[in-house]
Amino acid sequence: MARDRTRPEDFSRPLRRILVGGLVLLLLGIFLIWRIDSPRVEQFRAALIDRVVPSFEWLMTPMTKVAGMVENFQSYTRIYEQNQELRRELQQMKAWKEAALQLEQKNARLLDLNQVRLDPKLTHVTGVVLADSGSPFRQSVLLNVGARDGIRDGWATMDGIGLVGRISGVGRTTSRVILLSDTNSRIPVTVQPSGQRALLTGDNSPSPPLEFLDKPDLVRPGDRVVTSGDGGVFPADLLVGQVAQGPDRRLRVRLAADYGRLEFLRVLRSHELEPISDPGGLVAQPPAPPADLPVAATAEGADG
Repeated sequence: MARDRTRPEDFSRPLRRILVGGLVLLLLGIFLIWRIDSPRVEQFRAALIDRVVPSFEWLMTPMTKVAGMVENFQSYTRIYEQNQELRRELQQMKAWKEAALQLEQKNARLLDLNQVRLDPKLTHVTGVVLADSGSPFRQSVLLNVGARDGIRDGWATMDGIGLVGRISGVGRTTSRVILLSDTNSRIPVTVQPSGQRALLTGDNSPSPPLEFLDKPDLVRPGDRVVTSGDGGVFPADLLVGQVAQGPDRRLRVRLAADYGRLEFLRVLRSHELEPISDPGGLVAQPPAPPADLPVAATAEGADG
């Protein structure tokens, strides 16, 4: 039976053989041209490169673009890593800056404590503020000094500038300070230069009012307020603040102590007070007449 030669594969097979053969001959010719060492062949190769290679620039464009994208991506990666490193360094610098500011504030506070001039008879213990228990009903702070440091109830406490409050409650290693603004605080003060005596009463406000002024007309805003020392509770002449007139037209005291930054407090050791064992002894008895005087002289003195 004769084969049917009208099928497509009968024509494609010889065509593929011819193309493969031609491609092999072309590659073999290119190989020979590139391998032959001859001046003429060299000229031919140069002319062929000048003719063919520039026309294939469009073929290299995608490769060039891809290479540029890869290089840009690597550059972006390096920039991103540098940016992250700079961010970390900036964060560390912020931490160091905050630490430096805190040290600067503490140093300034310590310098203020050392520059305050007090009665040379007074000694003091400097404590660190551990906690602030301020509330709408009670304003106090906690110090890291207590009974082991010789702290006692009622002693005055100061920051680097002015009076802060008094000790009220002493533990072995800690003590509590009632601030001047607390409602339980009552201290006798003197307004200078008028010399008016008054009582500074806390009302949980930043500027406590002055009570029981004899002559309020003699007191002016800006007058200096110091402790009077009455009652022997606080030493005299401790700076409290300045007189100011509040929105309610009452005379108040703008406290000299910076309550917003209480970090170190100086606890003043008050002078030892002589305990009173016999209250009746406070009333002095009239002196008895000397025993060597004659009775007549005593009687004449009585008649006179």
